[in-house]
Amino acid sequence: MTDPAPVFRDSPVSFVRRGGRMSDAQTRAWNELAPRYVLPVERVVATTSVAAGSAVDPAEVYGRRASLIVEIGSGQGHAIVHAARTRPADDFLAVEVFKAGLARTMLDADAASLTNLRLVEANAPEVLEHLLPAASVAEVWVFFPDPWHKVKHHKRRLVAPGFPEIVRAALAPGGALRLATDWEDYALQMREVLDAADGFERGFPGEWAERFDGRVETAFERKGARAGRDIRDLVYRAV
Repeated sequence: MTDPAPVFRDSPVSFVRRGGRMSDAQTRAWNELAPRYVLPVERVVATTSVAAGSAVDPAEVYGRRASLIVEIGSGQGHAIVHAARTRPADDFLAVEVFKAGLARTMLDADAASLTNLRLVEANAPEVLEHLLPAASVAEVWVFFPDPWHKVKHHKRRLVAPGFPEIVRAALAPGGALRLATDWEDYALQMREVLDAADGFERGFPGEWAERFDGRVETAFERKGARAGRDIRDLVYRAV
C-alpha cells in the first residue's frame, strides 16, 4: 500500500512556520500553562489549521460575556498581555503560529495572574472563519504583520483582497479593525484594500489614523523607528 498523497491548503498562508528551539522555561510554560491558556483546536490539513464547524462559545471559554479583542500575530505577547492587564473588563485572544512566542506570552500572563486572556496556535484567517462565531468579536488587531517586502512575496501578505471579508464576518456591527505597520508600501496596500472592502468605513480623517492608545511599543516598532521608517496606523469600522 502506498502512502496517501499529502494534502495542502487551497490558499496561501501569510507565514512560514520555521522551527525554533524553545528555552527550558518556555518548554515548562507550554507543558504547565497551555491547559489553562491555549484553546484546543480541531485540525484538518496542517498543524495550524482549524476545522470548519468547530466554533467555540466565548462565554464558555472565558466564563462570562464581555467584549472580545483578537490580536493576529501576537508574537511574544507584549501588546496583548499589557492590554489584558489594563483592561480587565474585556476578554482577549492571542493568535500566533510560533510556540516560543505563545510560551513567552503564557509566562507573562501567569506572572500577571490574568484570567481574561486565551491563546490559539493557528492560522489567523481560519480562527476568524471557523473557531469564532460570526459577529462575536469587538476588535481585531493586526500590528506589524510580516511585510514580505520582496515583490515576489507580496502574495503572502495577510492584508490583501479576501481578508477583509473574513474579518467583517467575525466582527460585531460597529466593531473595529486596527492595523499598524512601519512599511510604507504595505500601509498603502492596507488602506487600498480596506477602502475598497464592502462592510467597512474609515475610522479616521485624513491620510492616516492617530496612534492607537492601546498599542504599546514593541520590538518590531522600535526596530522600524531605528531604521527611519514611519509608523502608520489605520482603523476601520464594521458597518
